Amino acid sequence: MPRPSRVRTPSRSAIALIALLAGALVPAPSQAQDEPREVTSSVFARYSDRILKIQIIEASSNAKRSIGTGFFVSPDGLMMTNYHVVSERVQEKADHRVEIVEADGSTRAAEVIAVDVVHDLAVLRTGRPSPSHFTLAPVALRQGDRLYSLGHPSDLGLSIVEGTYNGNLKHTLYPKIHFTGSINPGMSGGPAITAAGAVVGVNVSTMGEQRSFLVPEAQATRLLARVQAPGFVPAADLLTEVTAQLREYQQAYLGGLFAGAPKRADVGPFRVVTEPAPIFRCWGGAERSDEAEAEPMYNEVWHRCGTDDDVFIADDQRAGVVELVHVALTSARLNAAQFGALYTSRFSVDDTPGGDERHVTAWRCATRNVAAPATPVRAVLCLRGLRKLPGLYDAVLKVAVLGRSNAGLSSTLTLSGASWENVDRIATRYLELVAWR
Repeated sequence: MPRPSRVRTPSRSAIALIALLAGALVPAPSQAQDEPREVTSSVFARYSDRILKIQIIEASSNAKRSIGTGFFVSPDGLMMTNYHVVSERVQEKADHRVEIVEADGSTRAAEVIAVDVVHDLAVLRTGRPSPSHFTLAPVALRQGDRLYSLGHPSDLGLSIVEGTYNGNLKHTLYPKIHFTGSINPGMSGGPAITAAGAVVGVNVSTMGEQRSFLVPEAQATRLLARVQAPGFVPAADLLTEVTAQLREYQQAYLGGLFAGAPKRADVGPFRVVTEPAPIFRCWGGAERSDEAEAEPMYNEVWHRCGTDDDVFIADDQRAGVVELVHVALTSARLNAAQFGALYTSRFSVDDTPGGDERHVTAWRCATRNVAAPATPVRAVLCLRGLRKLPGLYDAVLKVAVLGRSNAGLSSTLTLSGASWENVDRIATRYLELVAWR
């Protein structure tokens, strides 16, 4: 374990000089400078009793498997959190239980009664009244408004983080709020609120360096309304509900994919599909086999497109992923046999995603030479099933363009959590879109 860094203590004369300079150069703190700290402590004091730690207990060891955060949203003790916080209970109900931890350290069993897997939300029934709770309602915000995120980072106790509202992400199918603040593991499921206690969103994920994300309040309100509707009965098997939600969601993100005349880009001597929908972002680059040589052995150009959307199913499993990767190889120095060996070795790399066999079947692949409309290709389609979500699959389609001895394109399409009907339709359409310039 690394030791904390130490700071040398300055001499008394140095301290006097520092104090003199500080008095001359640094203005006295103003009331406005102190205000954010006072507001933060006030927010914590007013609203912390509405937020509790959630822990998932693994049955055989009778110990914590993971932790998260939840917050009360009704006087009868309903609690909002993330789906991913309680996913192990949903996925493996017999092996895990959910507990909430009260402020005094006592624990109480809680029940997952509804989920929205697409927006990563869940509602718990805690079995105890909560006279102090948040009321969900729309909030008007401007970019830069100050927010306060609360949760239990790394099981260190309830904490509060200041940050700013930066609007919704641009490259997602459904809204997700960009929160500039340090949400850390364990804070998932906690609220992000205004100084007045209005819930803006639910802590969900982070990329580090104060790049964090919230599920918008509107999605939490919608799930809570479903639970509070007259006649609501929790699903007997929440996995069945998760499967139905994913099947409905895939129609939204896959239904129109590659329809009509999709946008095209030139990558080396090839024309490929790019930015299949406005929510996609595309990146690219080029490499030479030897930068020191005037004429390298080969050149490589890559073009990658994807979105900021994915749906958490389990730690090693996501749905809603769509990614395109095109890699063009060209060479003026390699002979046909040498280039063929290079091209084959690149195409043969196994880049199918990994996964726990509890959640996914083994990959099964089929390879064919295909007389695609624009150009002949060699295509490999790999498929695996999601064991606990019947009728849904992960798929990887790899395409190698044939026909030249000094140029080749390896193009890969990755889909996750899709029906066979969508995999088949989209793979067929994808093959039609790969062509020489």
